Order: sequence, then C-alpha cells, then structure tokens
Amino acid sequence: MNKPKIIAVIPARGGSKRIPYKNIIDFMGKPMIAWTIQAAQDANVFDRIVVSTDNQKIINTAKKFNNDTPFLRDKYNDDITPVSAATIHCVSQAENYWHESYDIVVQLMANTPIRGTSDILAALDNFKNRHNDFQLSCFKFGWMNPWWAAKLKKDNQPDFIFPGGVFTRSQDLEDLYCPTGAIWIAKVDQLKKAGSFYGPKHKFFPIPWESAVDIDDYDDLKFAKAVFLMKQNEK
Repeated sequence: MNKPKIIAVIPARGGSKRIPYKNIIDFMGKPMIAWTIQAAQDANVFDRIVVSTDNQKIINTAKKFNNDTPFLRDKYNDDITPVSAATIHCVSQAENYWHESYDIVVQLMANTPIRGTSDILAALDNFKNRHNDFQLSCFKFGWMNPWWAAKLKKDNQPDFIFPGGVFTRSQDLEDLYCPTGAIWIAKVDQLKKAGSFYGPKHKFFPIPWESAVDIDDYDDLKFAKAVFLMKQNEK
C-alpha cells in the first residue's frame, strides 16, 4: 500500500479583530504562528506545510521560520465563513500549484501555540489506526464544570442549563469534552465532499488541556502564557 500523502494547513487570517494581527504577535519570544510551523516541521510527517492567509505580512513572518508558502488565500477571508472552507480551498490551491494530490489534510490553527509535535503525532496515529474519515481534537473539562453552567437573568437569578447536574456531586457526573482547533484531520476526498470537518461519523480525539488552549482575546493570551510557563517549570 502506498504511503498516504499528507498536507498540513495552518489557517492564519490577517483580519483578527479582538487581537490585531493575532497570529504573528509575540508569544513567549516568537511570533505566535512560529510555534505551529515548527511543531509541524519537527513532526517530519508532512509532504507540504502551507500557511493559509490573505496577508503578506503573515507570509513574510512564516518565511523567517523556513515556511515558503508561495500563494495567498484569495477567498474566504471574512470572519463569518467556517475555517473548513478556507482549508479546503488551500488544499485546492496547493494541488494546482504543485500539480499533486493529497490523501490526508491536517489543519493546525495558529492560535493554539502550546500544542506540540507529540500532540500532532499522537492525533495522526490515532486517525490512521482507527481508519477515521474526520477527527477533531478535544479536551476534557476539568475544574470549570459545564454541568453547573447557568445563564443569568436580569436580576442575576441563575437559569441552569443542566438543572439535574447542579445537585449532583462532581465525581458522580459524566466527563464532558469540548472541541479545540489544535489538530483537525480528515481524508481529503471526504472533506471536499462534506465541506466540513464535522463530516459524517466525525470522531473526537482528546488531547491534554494544556495543548488545547485556544487564543482568541487578551484574556486567553494571558492564560496561555501562564500555562506555557507552568509547562516549562515542569520540565
């Protein structure tokens, strides 16, 4: 059996509103996107590693870390279109540019810089071994127990989402999981057909909560820096 051809796509749109130029701001001494580029490079499993962006400044930053993506994203640049559409388009751009086809695409969001090479390899091994078509990374909720989640009414009276969970001990509640954009994987033909990583029979793959931290605003950024330092101190 031929070895599958694998492309990594790193979506990094230039028009972030909550943190301007979020994908290339400094994160612990490097542009944020550099952590994802280098994690993908160190995995040594990808035939191509492509940054999907509409912004030349991001491309120039990526080049400093030995990523030479030769084209810009020419559609799906708004903040409404699902990222799956941008990734599918990037795969098509790569196929047309290099005149080659791919069997598997691994989407690695640039705003999850703590996710490392070992996380990528573990996720990809699970995807292959279980013969999945679609696989999304997730993490298990810990101290922030969603079973106790509530919306607040105008008078601050809680409106519990899971009323039955409020009066149940945490150790008696089932584990709940949340998706994270760290590592999404799909068979290319199935992704093109479905138009989304949430395709038929998509599966979740749990990763460590530390690796799953998504950075969307400045509070997330502060949290991610604290988690990064914690992990460094554990070494």
